[in-house]
Amino acid sequence: MCGIIGYIGKRDAFPILIKGLEMLEYRGYDSAGIAIMDDNLKVYKKKGKVAEVYKHAKEHGAKGNIGIGHTRWATHGEPSDRNSHPHTSASGKIAIIHNGIIENYAVLKSALLKEGHTFTSDTDTEVLAHLIEAVKEKGNLTLLEAVRQSLTQVVGAYAIIVMDESDKDTLIVARKGSPLVIGIGEQEFFIASDASPIAEYTKSVIYLDDNQVAIVKRSGEYTVSSIAGVPHTPFIEKLTLEATMLDKNGYDHYMQKEIFEQAHTIEDALRGHILPDRSVHLRGLEEIADQLAIARRLIIVACGTSWISGLVGEYLIESLAKMPVEVEYASEFRYRDPILNKHDIVIAISQSGETADTLAALSLAKERGAVTYGICNVVGSSIARTTDAGSYIHVGPEIGVASTKAFTGQVVLLSLLALLLSQRRETLEADAYKKLVDSLEKIGESVNKVLKEEEKIKKIAEILKEKESALFIGRGILFPVALEGALKLKEISYIHAEGYPAGEMKHGPIALVEKDFPVIVVATNEDMIDKVISNVQEVKARGAMTIGIIREGKDELHSIFDHVIEIPNVPDEWMPILSVLPLQLLAYHTALIRGADVDKPRNLAKSVTVE
Repeated sequence: MCGIIGYIGKRDAFPILIKGLEMLEYRGYDSAGIAIMDDNLKVYKKKGKVAEVYKHAKEHGAKGNIGIGHTRWATHGEPSDRNSHPHTSASGKIAIIHNGIIENYAVLKSALLKEGHTFTSDTDTEVLAHLIEAVKEKGNLTLLEAVRQSLTQVVGAYAIIVMDESDKDTLIVARKGSPLVIGIGEQEFFIASDASPIAEYTKSVIYLDDNQVAIVKRSGEYTVSSIAGVPHTPFIEKLTLEATMLDKNGYDHYMQKEIFEQAHTIEDALRGHILPDRSVHLRGLEEIADQLAIARRLIIVACGTSWISGLVGEYLIESLAKMPVEVEYASEFRYRDPILNKHDIVIAISQSGETADTLAALSLAKERGAVTYGICNVVGSSIARTTDAGSYIHVGPEIGVASTKAFTGQVVLLSLLALLLSQRRETLEADAYKKLVDSLEKIGESVNKVLKEEEKIKKIAEILKEKESALFIGRGILFPVALEGALKLKEISYIHAEGYPAGEMKHGPIALVEKDFPVIVVATNEDMIDKVISNVQEVKARGAMTIGIIREGKDELHSIFDHVIEIPNVPDEWMPILSVLPLQLLAYHTALIRGADVDKPRNLAKSVTVE
């Protein structure tokens, strides 16, 4: 969940490292640091955001043509100067940055302590720095060989960059379970956790696979091999990511930009998938067409917002295609010995394509013989390379930690999947199918109408800002939307919020309701509106302040709610796409009013690459 950056070449490394860390700060922002080498290796690191280390390093004249940088989300050791990366070896001549967790660090540390090593931090990463130097000196090895041999002793996940003061022309890069990409320039290399800091400098990249080590040199030479030393010829991919995609484009925050981008990212997610004859085409599914034809069930594995989008997918696929679906928390999936076989298709959903728990669930699914299908946003990510087949949501880089456009992109993709399965299984009448396809294709037109409700939503946020808790409720396919609304509010405003099926109110949650307690009701599904209104009356009778997300033209509902936000009319199946938008805006503006950092909420990071 940390961000790492490295550079070697002819340019001044300092501005490249700092700019790269700023672009990776969404991955972690409790401390940051750089190691840079000119005549000798120097380390600058500080608790806090990247701006702190920039100021510190600039004051001390940081310069050099080779360097590494790290922005941290703490796992081992509290956020502090001494626990910040980079970490150095016993002599201070080897520096390392690390994204991941070394699970057996305590055993390794104990052995090193017996050899006389002393440690200055609480981190697992410092142990690895000491280990590499010890192995190098004992065997009189090159840095590359020392890194290889050290990693054979490591249990856990890592993406690392290592530099050595005794070799000013080399960086060593290795990866297992955490993402790493190498950008290839003209006699220069750019290394990062993802492609965002690289896109400005080169379009040629290598994505390291698990258990691979690379050595890059100032001369422009590089080699990739396994940890065991077996050479590997890497595939050089071309980046489609443009640096301009990573700007705020006039918005105050990335989250705000990404909410408003949904008017066109939803169209991007749909583009090319609905053919002129109204059939749905997902190219990735062609690769598993035979398995899909005999599949008995679909199992969706995901975490966080992606798990919630999976719940929407469950409703859609079971309703439209009459196919059994189970949705599992990826973090729990492998711990309950799931029953899987070759007739199951496991669908992994992840914005980054690097979520550690989801990758672990995929690994188990493949071991048990299930077919795997990935839905992710980041091209070249681990899930995209691990699954048997897959599809991208194509919503562009999502920098804000609280997911917005990725959620709607995932729901669009799952909607297309439900329609495609309904075609193949012949579960919908032709007219009903065509109506759904036509309305989905045009749904982007309705997004702007919802986003124009922003001023009304700001006024509701002014009321919500003083509350300590809130309850979000919905029925049927809108229950997951209530979950997502609650998640967004708690993530960025720090107001305690829960999402519940409206029908479960009498089974516990209604005990929370008292005078002016906020209850946000997602009430846009036509077929259940009477039942939802009954639930609203129950909480109103106990003094709740109610906020209703309702369809346009439902004037009779205005008197039932204290505040209403209207949504354009689309079929119930596509209501999750539109109904979530005002909840995103409500969370955003509530958090702003409360003075929270909406792009970098406390204790959270964007890409959860450790368990």
